[in-house]
Amino acid sequence: MSAAADLASAYAYCAALTRRQAGNFYYGFLLLPPDQRRAIYAAYAFARLCDDIVDLEGPGLEEKAALLADFRGKLNRCLEGRPEGPVFDALCHAVQSFRIPGHYFHQLIDGVEMDLRLRRYRNFQELRQYCYSVASVVGLICIEIFGYQDGALAREYAADLGIAFQLTNILRDIQEDLDRGRIYLPLEEMALFGCPEESLLRRETGEPFRRLVSFQVERARAFYRRGLLLLPLLPRRPRACVSVMTSIYRRILERIAREPEAVLRGRVGLSAGHKLALAGRELIRSVVLP
Repeated sequence: MSAAADLASAYAYCAALTRRQAGNFYYGFLLLPPDQRRAIYAAYAFARLCDDIVDLEGPGLEEKAALLADFRGKLNRCLEGRPEGPVFDALCHAVQSFRIPGHYFHQLIDGVEMDLRLRRYRNFQELRQYCYSVASVVGLICIEIFGYQDGALAREYAADLGIAFQLTNILRDIQEDLDRGRIYLPLEEMALFGCPEESLLRRETGEPFRRLVSFQVERARAFYRRGLLLLPLLPRRPRACVSVMTSIYRRILERIAREPEAVLRGRVGLSAGHKLALAGRELIRSVVLP
């Protein structure tokens, strides 16, 4: 098999993984030009594999830490031009093609490692650092692939949008995280609103829980407002991609705002048809608008 065929196969592997796992993000990725889309698939596949190590059933913390260390070694070899396996083959090509800073991928592993050490966050300052490492960094990788104007501002807005997405995920996944023994809501704020850890573990609803969720929703809305300032700084097709992803996540957030108790029953989401409709609308806008 030729080198070109090997690379095409590596990207196809990443695309298949993204289709299976990316959920809300996948519908935005569809709007990108092919070269950007396959690079995003490679970056997403890397992030997915990294995250999956922490969520493995069976291995203990030490074994997971060893697996992450091995994964970091593979990243180092990839960044040196010696990739191993389809995900790293594709990632190596994407990093070189779009000149993505390698330290972003190391920061992502740093963030995932936090899940091995921390199952509670005392305050929002601690949580924000986690959100930056696992979500803002992904946004920073994406805009290197997209291209952007006003460098420092674009990176600031991309980081804010990543935090908005992650705060939405945290609210959406409260039930799943509780099942895994994790609470991401800041403990100080839980106490402030009269919703202590024991209450959340018992899945208690009521006014304290609703006020706690409403407070988290307002914070996420503020990050969306700042993050959306990124859109005018992006080229047209990436702008449509980010608009779709943001529309999906903001709709999930508003559903949670209307019915906070729903997050204790399961994951709140949108139908595939709804997501496709949003993607179609943004595709049309990207063609019609300058």
